[in-house]
Amino acid sequence: MTSIAEPDYWALLGLDPGSDGDSLKRAFRREARRWHPDLNGNDRQAEERFKLVNEAYAVLSDHDRRVAWERGRTGRSLNQDPFASGFPDFEEYLAVVLGIGHSPEPDRPEDTHEDDDSPSERRPTPSPQPPPPVRSQDNLETTVVLTPDQALHGTAVNLELSDGTVIEVDTPPFAGDGWRLRLEGVAPGGRDHFLQLQVVTAEGLRIDGLRVLYRLELFPPDAALGCAVDVPTLSGSVTLQVPPGSSSGRLLRLRERGLVWNDRQGDQLVEVVIVIPAHLNDDEQALYQRLQELSLDQGRI
Repeated sequence: MTSIAEPDYWALLGLDPGSDGDSLKRAFRREARRWHPDLNGNDRQAEERFKLVNEAYAVLSDHDRRVAWERGRTGRSLNQDPFASGFPDFEEYLAVVLGIGHSPEPDRPEDTHEDDDSPSERRPTPSPQPPPPVRSQDNLETTVVLTPDQALHGTAVNLELSDGTVIEVDTPPFAGDGWRLRLEGVAPGGRDHFLQLQVVTAEGLRIDGLRVLYRLELFPPDAALGCAVDVPTLSGSVTLQVPPGSSSGRLLRLRERGLVWNDRQGDQLVEVVIVIPAHLNDDEQALYQRLQELSLDQGRI
């Protein structure tokens, strides 16, 4: 028995099942902006995710299609691709779908290179996060660990159900860490079974399509003053120059350090995360107290 995993539309948009219309519009706008090809350098993986986001909104915003999908019948339109002739301008697209005005384009990850002391000064939004899993006592869920290559090309996974039945599931290509896939009605009693994909290397590199995501933890002095730090990549460690004044959530991009598909190669996004030591010695505590006093004097806090 072979089953093709289909996405859970609610989870794809990061919503709880049954969320109201306003929440649905906000989530759609956020995800459409995140994955629109014009804002992702026409990345193939972004194109596929954008299509899924559009598909999810089309189903969930239509009462009849949503009810049919929630009852286990597919809400997908397999014979028509609304983007077969190309992708519309992002602002015009949102204006048509949601009936809204133009909104400013979000910041993109700033380019940086190994041993580069002069990256761009643009401040991007935080790195894209996978949709949060939505759990139900009536459904089952299994975590599936994939290698980067398996996530990129898609692979067949043998899944044993609670009644002992073994099914073969084909994961979609260009998948990413945190993706949650829905297998409709395969579990005993007609219940759904969900697959939670885990695509993380031993060095902490998260895979998402062609892109690689990495959280770089820094102590406050290093983030404030800038530093050179070794960062793992799929092809080995590189030295990254972190600009002074880097706050948590700042993204630095290592070009062409991601996965390769034909003649394309993705980038690696490094997200700065500032961490505070759990225990401060007397000297460190005195320095932080002095910094707090200076901030108060200058009206920063």
